Parts: sequence; C-alpha cells; structure tokens
Amino acid sequence: MNYCEIKNLDIANGPGLRVSLFVSGCTHHCKGCFNPESWDFNFGQPFTEATEDEILRLLENEHIRGLSLLGGEPFEPQNQAVLVHLLRRVKEKFPHKDIWCYSGYNFEKDMLTGNLGHWEITEEMLSYIDVLIDGEFKLELKNPNLRFRGSANQRVINVQESMKQDAIISWDDGEGLTL
Repeated sequence: MNYCEIKNLDIANGPGLRVSLFVSGCTHHCKGCFNPESWDFNFGQPFTEATEDEILRLLENEHIRGLSLLGGEPFEPQNQAVLVHLLRRVKEKFPHKDIWCYSGYNFEKDMLTGNLGHWEITEEMLSYIDVLIDGEFKLELKNPNLRFRGSANQRVINVQESMKQDAIISWDDGEGLTL
C-alpha cells in the first residue's frame, strides 16, 4: 500500500487534534473529489513498518484525540490488510484514542455484506473503527456547512453501537450539535 500524506495536529477530519493518514488508491473517482491524485494506487510513498511506527509516535502526544483514515479509499481490498495491522497496534497501544475512517463505500451494502475482499479482514478493521463517514462524495449534494463530511448523502456512523444494535446509529458528539 502507498500513502499520500500523514497530517499531524489535523483539526478538519474529526473532533479535536488528530493524526490523519491519507492512503493511496480509490476506485470511486467521485466528481469533485478534493484529492484526485490519491486515486492512483501507486501515488505517494510506500507504507512501511517505519511509517507505522511514525504514526504511533505521533499518537503519543497527549493532546492528540485520535487517528483518522482518509484517501484515496481505506476500504479498498488492497489497503485493508495493511491498515488492519496499523489499527490493531493503535488500539492496543492507545485504547482511549478514537479512530475515524472516511470511506466512499456504504456501511450496510458494501462493508457488512463482505463485498470488499476477505470478510475477516473487513470485520476486524470495523472492530477498531469508532466512527465511519460512509458514502461517495456527491458534488450535487455538496454542503460546506456539514460537520465532518462533504455532501449530504454521507453519514457519520457510530460503528460499534451500530454493530451491537444491528441498526445505523449516528455519532453523537455529546454536545447536542447537529451533524
């Protein structure tokens, strides 16, 4: 897997200060994508063990609330095997930090049905993700006033509660702010 960028102290891709990993490779090719260079699976740099260690080092900062995965597409089958290893290490070392993931895939139709490669890997990856922003970016539904998403069709899902309750549960920031 390749990656485009690692952002430290990111405030745009989830609540609080975050470390954000932008992976390479995406087959959605959404019209109006803010990061079209990331569609190419060969764009950027190889994701190595040293890269993973650097992300873990950045997460040691007590002011960092969590990790965000973006792209490209984290749930492309080619990216999942690498990312699941990273997520496992993050949750083991920092169980109190949250993990957010942005995906153009649909939670129920694509992820929970096993349509994205090896179900065991997708299932494990989902077990580490706290919040998922799902759905392709739709230029005609773009709304810059939405929190943590680009278009009105995208949802901000509390993954763990949704899997426990077998229903889509929206993420609640605890402050009563509308998503």
